[in-house]
Formats: sequence, structure tokens, C-alpha cells
Amino acid sequence: MHPLPMDEDPRLSLWRRVREYAVPPTMIEIATARRSCGDWAGACAAARMDVDLRLRDVTRTYGAGLAAQVRADLRHLAPDLLRWHMPRSAPDGLLRPGLTVPLARYTVEAPDGPHPVWLVVRTPPAWAAGGQRMSLALWDGDRLLEGARGHPRPRPGRRFRFDLHRHLWDARCAHELRRRSGADGPDAGVVVPSGLLPPGHHYAVGRWADEARIVLRDAGRTDGSVVVRIDARRRLVLDLSGGECRVVAVSTELAALRAAPLLPDAATHELPDLVLLRAGVIDVGRLHPLVVAALAPGHRAAPDEPPAPDSGSVHTVLCQGVPHRVALVDGVLVPLDHTADEIRREELLAELTGTPLPCLQFVDRAHRRPDCLTGVRERLDHGDVDGALAVVENLLGPDARLRDGPLRDALDRAALRRLGHGLYRAGLRGPADHWVLPAPARPRDHRPHPRHAIRP
Repeated sequence: MHPLPMDEDPRLSLWRRVREYAVPPTMIEIATARRSCGDWAGACAAARMDVDLRLRDVTRTYGAGLAAQVRADLRHLAPDLLRWHMPRSAPDGLLRPGLTVPLARYTVEAPDGPHPVWLVVRTPPAWAAGGQRMSLALWDGDRLLEGARGHPRPRPGRRFRFDLHRHLWDARCAHELRRRSGADGPDAGVVVPSGLLPPGHHYAVGRWADEARIVLRDAGRTDGSVVVRIDARRRLVLDLSGGECRVVAVSTELAALRAAPLLPDAATHELPDLVLLRAGVIDVGRLHPLVVAALAPGHRAAPDEPPAPDSGSVHTVLCQGVPHRVALVDGVLVPLDHTADEIRREELLAELTGTPLPCLQFVDRAHRRPDCLTGVRERLDHGDVDGALAVVENLLGPDARLRDGPLRDALDRAALRRLGHGLYRAGLRGPADHWVLPAPARPRDHRPHPRHAIRP
């Protein structure tokens, strides 16, 4: 867990890091361009989402009518927006593992009556979460379709439902985010007895009544009870009758409430982007363009990354009392004010446990523990391999040979996690026989370049 300032809200810190690293601007740009051209599969690939369905098979199994509905939803699916809003877990803000989140529900006619089919997105179990990839599939309760094998929770869950919140993934409905998030101000909400919610909470109490009515309509009812999840042990029971919504019970008997509809998390909590904006932690221009268009109409979204270090920049090092230069030459970080003989002599001295010149110490520190190591680790944790490699190569050069140290260890661990996810996707390994490969020993003359280290 990363250290936090004593006065910083951990929730704000988590979502600030998520917005900075989890959905990079290059992903948004590429996925948007491909979606705009009608290439929904290419947009999914750009957003690191595996597609476990084939429209031809959907037509063969369920008919052309359902296939047309699925195709229409896929053409308007914004996978980068979906990743932006996906549930995440503390303390690192990574995708919540082992989820099956329903995106849309369809109905097909069967001999025994109407039958639901779900379009779902899945996150892998925690042991296979390397690369932070997701998968898109169909779920049919009567058969185990592609992508469900080996998943801990293949059925669509009740707590995380995006089929009732299309504005979180469907580009056609993204404009509804402002109204559904309560950005215009709280509605006539529910009066919650004092003491049930902690001070400074982020629960969207002002939206509970309207969102509860949406849940009841989906269940085919106009009034009744809806359960609100407060924490792992407590639930509130809302009663909607006579045009009013009020809290009628607080319960810790979770089994007794399973039959009642559950208010999804997306409606229970405030939108993280609104919380960040109100706290002044993030600028509106750093948000997803579709979120900016909904929350701040007329504002020009510019989610550009901070400028990367110039590959030709020169670092100044105080070496033996004299300022010396260190810069990239032919793709490698080298001291400019020392001859080749001096560099070889100093490297030999270091091999004999001596103290090399400050210029060589700077180069060695940049290879082993650079100042950008925290940002590299964050990008690798969130699956942004290209972004992490760009940072490393801007500092060390594309032809640098990595040395033993925290930087190389981080790249090796990322490669092993990606290998574990590949084995999970291939059905070759499961949580019972989970394993981690040790970092292979390499002679000094065969150190990998940055891009070689991350790609097994």
C-alpha cells in the first residue's frame, strides 16, 4: 500500500491514482477511433478486453433477432468508458477480481417460456489478474458458454449491475450520467436516521429513492422493499409505498434479505468523478471525454498525459566537484564527460567493490532504482505496459541493458503475471495449482532490454 498524507482521504487517494493510471489517454483515443469506425472488436482490443462471443454462433443458437440486438449494443459499447467505471478494490484501485457484471439482458422464446440471456463482462480471479484484462461474453443459465469455465462467479451478480446503468458503458446513453449521478444537486432523497452512516460518507442518499424505483420496475413491481448495502455486515431496507421512500429496517441478517431486490453499488455510492471534482483533487479536463461531456457540457476535454521527459535531455551531475553531463547517446544512457577508458576502469573498480565516479553512480541508480519507479510500478499494476516502457525508455534509452534491482524486478514480475493470465485464459492452470516462476538467472552479458523483460 502506498503511504498517504495524514490528512488525505484514502478513498480520494485511491480514485485519484485510478484516474491517473488505470485508463491511459492513449487507450481512450484508440478505442474511440475504432468504435467511431464501427470496429467494436478493435475497440475492445484497445481497451484490453477479450471477446468470448461470436455473432455467427449467437445467430445459430438464438436466432437473427437476438443477434441483431447484441450487434447493436456491441457497436455502441465504449469499452474504455466501461473500464473507467468498473468496480475496483482498495488499496491499489485495481479491478475487483472474479466479477461477472451484467451489461444487458435479452429475452428469447423457449419451449418452456421466455428465457433471459445476458451480455456480461468478467474480471479474472485475483491470481490471474496480471495485465488487468477483462472479457466480454454471453451468459445463458441453461448452458455453460464460452469464457465461463474456471471462473469463480460465472453468473451475473446482484451487487454490480450495469444493465440498469447503461450510461456507464453505452455511448448512446453516456449523456444520462449527469442526471443519474445527481450532479445537478440532490433530489428529494431518503431520510436516514442519524448514526447509520459515517460522517463525511460518500453514499448517494439523494438518489436512492429514484434508483430504487428503477430497480422495482425492472422486477415488474411498482412498490415494495429494496435493500441497500451499507457495509459487509449491515443493510438498510427501503420501503416504497404511497409515493414515499423511507427506511423501515436496519438488518445484519443477510440471508433473510436475499429475496428482496438489491440497490446496485453504482446507485448506492456517489460517482467517484464527482467526489474528486468537488474536493478539487482532479481537473475536469483529465476525465474521460464522455464523462466530461455529461458533467461539464461545453468544456473541451483534453485528457493528455503529462509531457514525457525529452529523450534528448541532458542530466547534470556533480562529479569530483565539476558539473558533468549524462544523456542518451545511440539509445543508451552514458556519461558524456568521461572517455571510454575511464568508464571501463570505473566499471572494473565497481566490480571489485570499489566506489565508482558519481556519473556512473547516477547511471547505475537510474537502471536499478530510478525516480520514476513508483509511476512505472503503478502503470504495470494497472496493465499499462506500453506506458511503463515509454517511461523507462525515455530515461534509459531503448537499447539499455537492465541491471539487477527493483526496476528489473518490477518488469519481471509483470511478465510473470501476464503469463499467469495467459495460462488462465488457456484453461491450463487454476487457483488450486497456482504457481509463481522465479526470476531466471541471467549472465551479465545477457541482460534484457526493457521491452524484452516485459514480454515473456
